[in-house]
Order: sequence, then structure tokens, then C-alpha cells
Amino acid sequence: MKKVIIIGAGPAGLTAGYELLKRSKDYEVVILEESNAIGGISRTVRYNGNRMDIGGHRFFSKDDRVMEWWNNIMPLQGSPSFDDKKLGRVKKLAPNGPDPEKEDKVMLVRNRVSRIYYLKKFFDYPVSMKLQTFKNMGLARTIKAGFSYLGSTIHKLPETSLENFYINRFGRVLYSMFFEGYTEKLWGRHPSEISADWGSQRVKGLSVMAVIKDMFGKLIPSKNKKVETSLIEEYIYPKYGPGQLWETVAEEIKAMGGTIIMNCGVNKINNADNRIVSVGCTNGETIEGDIFISSMPVKDLVADMDNVPSREASIAEGLPYRDFVTVGLLVKKLNLKNETNIRTLGNIVPDCWIYVQDTGVKLGRIQIFNNWSPYMVKDAENTVWIGLEYFCDEGDSFWNLSDEKCIDQAIGELIKMGIINSKDDVLDRHREKVKKAYPAYFDTYDNIDELIDWLNTFDNLYCVGRNGQHRYNNMDHSMVTSFETVNNILSGKKTKENIWNVNTEKEYHEKK
Repeated sequence: MKKVIIIGAGPAGLTAGYELLKRSKDYEVVILEESNAIGGISRTVRYNGNRMDIGGHRFFSKDDRVMEWWNNIMPLQGSPSFDDKKLGRVKKLAPNGPDPEKEDKVMLVRNRVSRIYYLKKFFDYPVSMKLQTFKNMGLARTIKAGFSYLGSTIHKLPETSLENFYINRFGRVLYSMFFEGYTEKLWGRHPSEISADWGSQRVKGLSVMAVIKDMFGKLIPSKNKKVETSLIEEYIYPKYGPGQLWETVAEEIKAMGGTIIMNCGVNKINNADNRIVSVGCTNGETIEGDIFISSMPVKDLVADMDNVPSREASIAEGLPYRDFVTVGLLVKKLNLKNETNIRTLGNIVPDCWIYVQDTGVKLGRIQIFNNWSPYMVKDAENTVWIGLEYFCDEGDSFWNLSDEKCIDQAIGELIKMGIINSKDDVLDRHREKVKKAYPAYFDTYDNIDELIDWLNTFDNLYCVGRNGQHRYNNMDHSMVTSFETVNNILSGKKTKENIWNVNTEKEYHEKK
């Protein structure tokens, strides 16, 4: 029996472990997790009866294997959820599916609503060509944006940066309104300093022209031609957040004979003759194995290895990340009017996420956990549980703020934006910090292909997931890297291009 060591109990690591044990009896699986929580950045944090989804995770994929996999772990609801029942909202229910009011192991069907908050008004995300968009922008700004877009269709800029990537697709005016400030908040760099690769990863195929095609495709459907696929309007979501699903997977892995060791980080990779031999752990153990699957940050993986050539060591050391802080606030209400036709508990705005374009505040996004699932909130009818998301660098002044000062700043920014009235509106508060949440596409990233080629020389090493590949993967892409890895292990396939090629198609993520 071969021993497989998997580094990290996030979506990629757990998927790899589950698939190996499910599909073969020939492997012993040991998963090493440095923290005391299952799910990586897809975990659910519990605090005083309320739950936080770190970073927000829509369960949606264009890959049918992933959708089927999720539904096998947690079946789709067969009866209305608490809020749908209360509000008379109709959702497509699964025949004989579980009742979320009586059972916990259940996926809910949720509305996809994410908008941009700019000029104290709501704009669709991604930006749409609706009448409301033009009303919000005003006549002068709309005309200016229109001519700017037309100019961008005639004079294409070389796509040497993320800035040029956006301008080519939206024009300079829309770029300045909806991309420039937010992107700089997210990455801490101006878009002119960031590789266009990030745009091709996250905004695939999306442009003003794609939005117009999508709009007319809905108005004038055709049986004879393929209409531009439309943005998803619903997604599925575990009753108690993403961590619930991954905790369920972890239990299944244990039931199949797998081992998960918590609070066991890897700080040494012992390698020789193009093979990994063993790993050293923060608990003092050295664990040997035949196959190693790593979802740890590739920067740390290489730093922990022996005899790394100077060129590859330098590329790995220079790979940048962006870190993340979420401030959870329980409030009585939000000063945001629900002007949509979507009914909600307490008539709050229906958004899962609100993107904050205002460059006068550091705040990047607001999550409204009530809208992800009413079961995430202890009293979803009378309180609103929100997550204020901040992007920063580990060790910078914002990261190093005390909990109290960080939370005070977050509350102050909400007051400044007019979203709450005063500190008295806040009933409870909590802060979470996440290291290496976002692999970034600048600095030595341009040379990452050289590093990948070198890593691929290790026959028994497979790099999976967002941090394992230093690629801004969604959860489903991270899972697919593990599907491909397990396929390779079971079939004896030696090349790894199929694993590294996951999430390289040029199409927007949230289309179906």
C-alpha cells in the first residue's frame, strides 16, 4: 500500500484525499493541516451563535463533475428554507430532498445578487447596460463613458498590464469608475503594475460587448444560434456555510480510513534525486511517504526544500500574496434601501456581496451573511450580520492593528459611508485574519513557468489548489486540480500539464 501525504485540509487537499480513498483501496492517506480548522479559506467561523464565511463562497461550477460531487456530499433542499417560507419566495426544490428546517446536511438554493456601491448608488456587478445604470451615472458621465468605450474599440492598447486589459474592454471612463480604485485596494498596487493575466483569470470574456450581447440574447432568444451564455442568477450553498461541507468531507475521509492531523504545519521538505522523501512538521514529527500532494503556498513549499537552484529559489521567494481581514459586525439595521423586487427578511438589501468603490475608505467589500443563508445568523429576522472585508499585507500597519482599533476603524468607515448611523447600532463584533488569501500576479510571477517546470521534475510531487499553484482559483477549480491529480496517480500518467492547465479557459467564471 502506498502512503500519500497531503499538505493542507482546504478544498484541494480534502478533495484529493476523498477521491483517492473513494476510488482505490491501494493508498493510505494522511492529511496535514497547520491550523485547528477544516476548510482553509473556505472554512466557516462560529462566533456567539453567528457564522462567518471567510471570503464568501458561491457553490457554482461550469464543471458538472464538481456540481455532482457537492450534491453527493450534501443533497439539495426539498422544502423551502426559513426565509423563503416566511417570504413566500419560490425556489426549484429537489424531489425527496431534505427539509432545511428539520435537517442540517442540506444545500440551499440562493439568489445571486452582488452589486457595486458607488456614488451612494447601487450598480450591477458585473456592470450591466440597464436603464438604472445610466440613471445612476447621469447623462454627462454616460455620454463620456460611451465615447470613451468607442475610442477603446478603435485604438487598442498593448495588453502589457491589467490597466490596459480593462481599458480595452470597457474604455478609460468605465475603467476609472469601476475597476481602478477597487483593484488598487485589492492588490495594493496600481493596475498598471499588475499582469494582464489576472484579468484573463477573473474577467474572462467579459466586456461591454459581452454585456450587450448577453442583454440582447435574453431579449431575443434564438433556437438556431448559440446565445452568449448568461450570468448565473442562482447558486447553491450549505446551510451553515462552506465550512460545513468541508467538515462533512473530512468526516467521510476519516470514515474511509484516512487520517487528518490538525495543528500540524509542514516546515521542511526532504527531497533527493527528484523525489520527495519526507516532510518535517511543526509538531517535531518527520513523516515519510510515497506520494506528496501539496496545497501549501508554493513560495513556502520551495523555501522548505533542499538544494533548490538559485534561479528557482529566487522566483519562489519573490511570489507575492495579498492578505485579508474580515470584521464581523452584528447590527440592528443598515441604512441601505431595498429597491429591488427581491423580498428579504427585514427588507434588507438582497446582496451577498457589496463591492465598495469609494476610495475614501479602505473597506473593499461587504458581505451580508443573512443573504447567504438565514441559518448563518442567530436572529436573522431582527439583526443583520455583516462581514467587512479588508485587503492588506501581513505585517503592515492595518494587519498589526489591535482587534479593538481595527473594529473601530471598520465601524467608522460604515458611519462615514452612511451605511449605519452610529456605534450604538453595533450589537456584536469579531475580527478574523487570513494569511496568503490571494496569490498576486506581479513581481516574480512573470517567471512562474520556469518554477513550474522545475517542480514538475519531482515525480511524486503534485501541486494543487489556489496557493499550491499560485493561481487565483475559485473553489471548484481547486477541486478540479485534485480530480486531475488523482486521475494521474491512479492511471500512472507522468506528465502534469492537465493539472496545471485547470482554470486557463478564457471565459468568465460565473457563466453557465
